[in-house]
Amino acid sequence: MSKKFYVVWKGAKTGIFTSWPEVQQHTAGRSDAQFMGFESKQAAEAAFASTYTKALMQRSLKNGGAKKASTSKTSTKTPQESVAADIEIYCDGACSPNPGKSGTGLAVYELADNKLQLTALYYGLYQEMGTNNTAELNGLLYAFKLTQHMLNNASTPKKITILSDSKYSIDCITKWAKGWEAKGWTRPKGEEIKNLEVIKTCYALYQKLKSTIRIVHVKGHADIEGNELSDRMAVLARKEKQVKLTPYTGELNIKKILAMESG
Repeated sequence: MSKKFYVVWKGAKTGIFTSWPEVQQHTAGRSDAQFMGFESKQAAEAAFASTYTKALMQRSLKNGGAKKASTSKTSTKTPQESVAADIEIYCDGACSPNPGKSGTGLAVYELADNKLQLTALYYGLYQEMGTNNTAELNGLLYAFKLTQHMLNNASTPKKITILSDSKYSIDCITKWAKGWEAKGWTRPKGEEIKNLEVIKTCYALYQKLKSTIRIVHVKGHADIEGNELSDRMAVLARKEKQVKLTPYTGELNIKKILAMESG
């Protein structure tokens, strides 16, 4: 088996590594982790001297070079047609530093011609002093709000899947909130429930929607197209200090958007 080289741009330790377990040690549990594998040391060194975004784009262009420039396909993994969904909503948060300036992004895919296709992007919910967790929870909350709006305006029943790379946010709403509510929104020994207000609001809406939606955890920075696009929107919200969640009005050119700064 040929030797593999790994670049870590963001993690507990950055650099070039030859051991996958070591890469996992430096990136596990970090929603902001940026890493990628390469077949040669030379390629890894060139990538490390550049940026994760450029490396992602170069891989995208290499893998999709035989396709027309106008195609929306990239090396990222597109929404899974095997999942029985009419609509998929990806949500993500970005914060730098943590805590610090944060923003949230959403990417919406809808079924057309038997394929899930990107139809809208949203960015906003900027906080001057937010955290990764608040940004991720806001993403889940507004994915729920968008779901409710879409269901209310649908002429036929819709199957909607919401996808997030934040296990913390998903667990807060689908596992822990029920027990917290039953105990008067308290934890054992009086421990504080962080981000309580947004959790309460999110959980109340989840209770109304849970019979009609599916929530899926996806790995962050794993070249999953919808996750990467929502990440770019979250960073855009942070950079532009966009408070209100607003539709992205630029061209829905996936390659160009993936070339934007990542979180």
